[in-house]
Amino acid sequence: MSSDGTPGTTGVDPAQLWLRSGEPRRGRRPSFSREAITAAAVALADAEGLEAVTMRRVAAEIGAGVMSLYSYAPDKETLLELMVDHVSGELTAPAPPSGDWRADLKAIAHTQRAHMLRHPWLPAALSTRRVPGPNTLAFLEHTLAVLRPTGLDGAAKLEIFAQLTAFVAGHVAHEVAQAAVSRSPDRAAAEARYLAAVAADGHHPELAEALSAPVRPVTAEATFTRFLGRLIDGLDTE
Repeated sequence: MSSDGTPGTTGVDPAQLWLRSGEPRRGRRPSFSREAITAAAVALADAEGLEAVTMRRVAAEIGAGVMSLYSYAPDKETLLELMVDHVSGELTAPAPPSGDWRADLKAIAHTQRAHMLRHPWLPAALSTRRVPGPNTLAFLEHTLAVLRPTGLDGAAKLEIFAQLTAFVAGHVAHEVAQAAVSRSPDRAAAEARYLAAVAADGHHPELAEALSAPVRPVTAEATFTRFLGRLIDGLDTE
């Protein structure tokens, strides 16, 4: 049993999780639903971060005993799967596939970025998640349709979806961390002074040249768009 009272995890059975009702089948009518429990966990993660989500804390948020939650989510791993797919229900296809798969992929990535910025805990959650639920599968289906003009086989299309999602998640995690740094002017100024000193020490000529280049737009949106273009424009469909 874990430190928050969660029984040991043996892995999530996707058929058990997604193809069966989320409500207990026996006993008296339940006071809560899997949807309500998941929504409470998501609200907690949005407000305080993923580390705040424990079975005990979620139970307290909905006014239930912690043991009663195990009928709906037997462990935190399962709860995390439910949370990710719950918020994935917010994802909608930016537009029907246009035939320009690179442009469509970029639109998908921008949708994913906005989604992860609304739920900053998602990048960390996605790094350990393995079981796509119905909402995630709907978005995956759209992405596969976008990639149809490439002529790639199914495995390659799935790899591109995974690569794109990992890129967005990593970028958003970095973006959120940098936003926290920018809220500390003293720390940002100290880092700038350090880099200036390193660039001037004569031992890092490549870095000095790079730092002397014209400054590009540094808004979060412009930076993401620039990085995304390098990724998608460089994808090989051969």
